[in-house]
Amino acid sequence: MDTVKLAEDLSFSRIVHGLWRLAEWNLSKEETLKLAEQCLELGITTFDHADIYGNYSCERLFGEALALKPSLRDSMQLVTKCGIKLRSSKRPEHTIKHYDTGKEHIIASVHQSMENLQTDYIDVLLIHRPDPFMDPHETAEAFYQLKQQGKVRHFGVSNFTPAQFNMLSSYLDFPLVTNQVEISAVHLDTFADGTIEHCLEHRIAPMAWSPLAGGRIFSAEDDRALRVRQALQEVGEELGEDSLDKLLYAWLINHPARIIPLAGSGKIDRIRQAAEAVEIKLTRQQWFKIYTASLGKDVA
Repeated sequence: MDTVKLAEDLSFSRIVHGLWRLAEWNLSKEETLKLAEQCLELGITTFDHADIYGNYSCERLFGEALALKPSLRDSMQLVTKCGIKLRSSKRPEHTIKHYDTGKEHIIASVHQSMENLQTDYIDVLLIHRPDPFMDPHETAEAFYQLKQQGKVRHFGVSNFTPAQFNMLSSYLDFPLVTNQVEISAVHLDTFADGTIEHCLEHRIAPMAWSPLAGGRIFSAEDDRALRVRQALQEVGEELGEDSLDKLLYAWLINHPARIIPLAGSGKIDRIRQAAEAVEIKLTRQQWFKIYTASLGKDVA
């Protein structure tokens, strides 16, 4: 599988395996390890986490599996996020859901993530959501300390607008390497709000969460979903491809911004479809057929 270069010493696989539902898959440690090994065999070497996934459990579940075969760590890139504090019985001190991008919390979160994942470094740490109470001096200080100590190799953000991205970048003397945002054939906001152009301008490859729109493209009966399904079927007929999953991933992968989709499934057959989408080449007209179907009108 092709890779996407995010920094001189960092490349992600063209598809990332998203673990946000790992706790729901009810896999044993051995089964989780097998799934990770199968991903690696497909060329999917990048695994996406967050401290809060599975009510603060998914990192630990993955780490317990990885501990069965620690040598795999050298073959993968681990991404995790911090900055959201959930109300949870596991965090009784949180009386309200809120954000925390302060130095103390970021550093404590990274230490906990490393312990959970049973690793001594994180490849990429993302700030999970824009924090309206962010003190960028503190956030930057945490980044500098973690980078200097070798605990985090690179940093990025998630769900940030271009202005928010630029603001945080201005406090750093090294680049943020990605912005993980929602992008799919039925969620085109990033094409309208400047996010894609911002990524292209700064040579940043965005990560795309929910690239299949949570599956609603396959089942929803609203006009937009019906239009997109019809367009996908027509493009599939032209390409001899009947998997809508593959076409949805391919629609993102073919974009010049080097969009990196997250495949968030616990089923290897679904993950394999995402990996196979890398080989599908869309013409410009096929790409626009899907895009305009989502818009519900021709481009101006």
